[in-house]
Amino acid sequence: MIHPQLEQAAALIRAGRLVAFPTETVYGLGAHALDERAVRRIFEVKGRPPTSPVIVHVASIEMARSLASAWPEKAQRLAERFWPGPLTLVLPKQPSIPDAVTAGLPTVGLRMPAHPLALALIEASGCPIAAPSANRFTQLSPTSAEHVSKSLGDAVDLVLDGGSTPVGIESTVLSLAADPPLLLRPGMIAREEIEAVIGPVEVRTSAAAADAHPAPGMHARHYSPRTPLLLVRGRALPAHGRGVYLRHGESMPGEPRGYAAALYATLHRCDGEGYDWIAVEEPPDTPEWDAIRDRLRRAALHR
Repeated sequence: MIHPQLEQAAALIRAGRLVAFPTETVYGLGAHALDERAVRRIFEVKGRPPTSPVIVHVASIEMARSLASAWPEKAQRLAERFWPGPLTLVLPKQPSIPDAVTAGLPTVGLRMPAHPLALALIEASGCPIAAPSANRFTQLSPTSAEHVSKSLGDAVDLVLDGGSTPVGIESTVLSLAADPPLLLRPGMIAREEIEAVIGPVEVRTSAAAADAHPAPGMHARHYSPRTPLLLVRGRALPAHGRGVYLRHGESMPGEPRGYAAALYATLHRCDGEGYDWIAVEEPPDTPEWDAIRDRLRRAALHR
């Protein structure tokens, strides 16, 4: 079924306006990726520093190739295996991509989302769409249209409501501009799955605050609810105040994909309950939980 606001949303994108839309990971705040003025408005609305690049969303491998100045065999193999899906590939960019998209760096993050409404919007707009998460910078990412509206209000020209996002946390980001390739942000496509396709991958998930970051999601503080979030082991809970304790396998799903899908929605709900703190049990220290541990550690006030 075609979304009743799809053509309106596409017209807004072409006109340089902002549209929030669902992907399979989280809701994105989208603008025409080749319109620098439109992209800069994303940064203004989010309060996002210019050192943090934004991902460009495409509707096909061919569109991605047109935006990259180099498309190595590893990019083709990964795109054929994981696209559409929650994997962003960082590659050398074409000059047509504005510096505002890439934090002034010569590389760009490209991904083909696995959400029919996101793909329909890109195709109807006739252009690639630059889109970080549709929320204020460092705050909780949105997994529903309601989350977007609460965070950004009328600063967005249109919110396309596509229901809850099924993956629930942001994409894996892999740089193919480095040799060996660098995992810059963990996601639900794991390092081991990538290595099975292209061989060894190294990991670098932090960057100096003042420098241009090669990928989004590398700030030390990120993905945070307004309520202080404490990452704990066992039942080492605060002695004072009113709080809630989230444990995997009890109040949260016990397996990583279900946990990821529920994480931000649960934190949004807890954030609106007037608690003094949200305590989250630290997830298992195993590879399949890497992305969830990354999000919680960046969101936590302390461990």
